[in-house]
Amino acid sequence: MGLHAYFFEDKPLFGLDIGHDTLRVVQFDMRHKKPRMVGYGSVLFDTTAIEDGVIVKPELIAKPAVNLFHKGLIGDIATKRVAVALPGSKALSRAVQLPKLSKKEMDEAVHAQVEQYLPGSADNLYMDYTTIRENKDGVEVFVVAMPKKIVDSYLALTRLLGLDAVLLDTTIGAAGRLFAQDRQSDVPSLIIDFGAQSADITVFNRGLVVTGTVPFGGDDITRQIAASLHVTPREALMLKSKYGLSKSVVQKQIAKAIEQSMEELLKEIRRSIRYYEQRYDKETPIGQVVIMGGGSNMPGLADYLTDRLRLPARTFDPSEHINFGHLRPFYRADRMSYVTAAGLAVTNPTEIFK
Repeated sequence: MGLHAYFFEDKPLFGLDIGHDTLRVVQFDMRHKKPRMVGYGSVLFDTTAIEDGVIVKPELIAKPAVNLFHKGLIGDIATKRVAVALPGSKALSRAVQLPKLSKKEMDEAVHAQVEQYLPGSADNLYMDYTTIRENKDGVEVFVVAMPKKIVDSYLALTRLLGLDAVLLDTTIGAAGRLFAQDRQSDVPSLIIDFGAQSADITVFNRGLVVTGTVPFGGDDITRQIAASLHVTPREALMLKSKYGLSKSVVQKQIAKAIEQSMEELLKEIRRSIRYYEQRYDKETPIGQVVIMGGGSNMPGLADYLTDRLRLPARTFDPSEHINFGHLRPFYRADRMSYVTAAGLAVTNPTEIFK
């Protein structure tokens, strides 16, 4: 089994994103120029449901999910076909250059590449790959490998909910799908997708070409502010959301509280940029930094990154790429958290094969 399960029928699907403690769903009508919202919603669940990326207690997610589907949605989810996000931080993903090969030879070559990076564990992984580009030297593919126990646990949850999983993608892949809708997505870009517990770092150039993860997310920022400023987690969340790194009476205190973690983030960003520039030295250089995800809801973050990286940084708002029709748009404080679910939901049903 690959990471993608392909079906051919032109039927609607919805995106399902299972985060650290929140499940989010989004369904679009993709027959419009801008994806038109059919329904969306979110619900909290007990964090003990997931251990090291594996859903160990699916019932703790299934019960609140059923409540969401029955009475918590804005609009409606009108299909049982679902595209599911898998945790990008648990995946091995990288671009690989290969000679031109037959399909069988390509499968074997990808397997050998994964075995090279993760010796002895390939049999415990599901693997998939997509072609990035072809040239005179052969073909470049983007390989994704994910532990079988993680994938199987997500599939078990969809079955428990009576859903038909027609597509599995990583959170990084979903973010890339949505970013491809952006007017400036033709510029090679470094994408930072902030989750609650980690930040996925991706170089996007006509698709994903470089990925990495930093074990530092929005919840860590909140905890560090609380500890450093001697305030409650609730107060720390308010300070982060209201002031963040923007100019204010607490700017220096907040910057100092998260300085070490931000330096780790910057280090990984620079490493990704350096790798891209060395590997793709004939390509257009990275032209922008794009921030997305629930953990990015912090004023001043784009300016901070612009100053430190000497690259223009901006926040990516998924709402700008959605036609909500008569439905209420995302709440401002929550809109960044829908990037993954919306990225899954923009999958065109005609792209899914069986």
